[in-house]
Amino acid sequence: MPRRLTPRRKTVKNRFGCRIDSAIINTCSADSSGKGVRIRNPQSAIPNLLSPHEVWMRLALAEARQAFEEGEVPIGAVVVHQDRVIAAAHNQREALRDPTAHAEMIAITQAAEALGSWRLLDCALYVTLEPCPMCAGAIVQARMPTVVYGTTDPKAGACHTLYQITADARLNHQSTVIGGVLADECRLILQEFFLQQRALGKK
Repeated sequence: MPRRLTPRRKTVKNRFGCRIDSAIINTCSADSSGKGVRIRNPQSAIPNLLSPHEVWMRLALAEARQAFEEGEVPIGAVVVHQDRVIAAAHNQREALRDPTAHAEMIAITQAAEALGSWRLLDCALYVTLEPCPMCAGAIVQARMPTVVYGTTDPKAGACHTLYQITADARLNHQSTVIGGVLADECRLILQEFFLQQRALGKK
């Protein structure tokens, strides 16, 4: 079975395959450990100083744009550990013919490989769409403490909208979840994709 890693493209890339969108390359520098990319000054990279989460969400949006170009539902995700991006992925269900190949699932797998542990402690997941039940379950299993998403998912959202899996006290782990970061941009790319697909008679 092929490895669920995102393909190469002309952007900055670390040794774990994580890429940085050219629009914000000037705000990033390679960490001396070689294990990720550190933001030099998050506030200088965003117009809204009240939301430093936007820096990381823009990286997730870059992954979503890559998915769009590949004909995949445009959802992107990155995992940040100690101010370093250790995983970056986007939907690959069509390419891999794998119903589990959501952006979050691939990013979680990459992050576990990068850290050498299935416990993703001290990590934050940034994803452009509210995680579905499958991905929310994986977040709990990975013990991820923080999840930040862009736009809500009225049909499958499992953090706030339909279910609250990541906050369910009956489970052995709960995550802090923040929604609405760059929500408009995250929603618009999805709307544009589905409009295009419907025009082509595909969705």
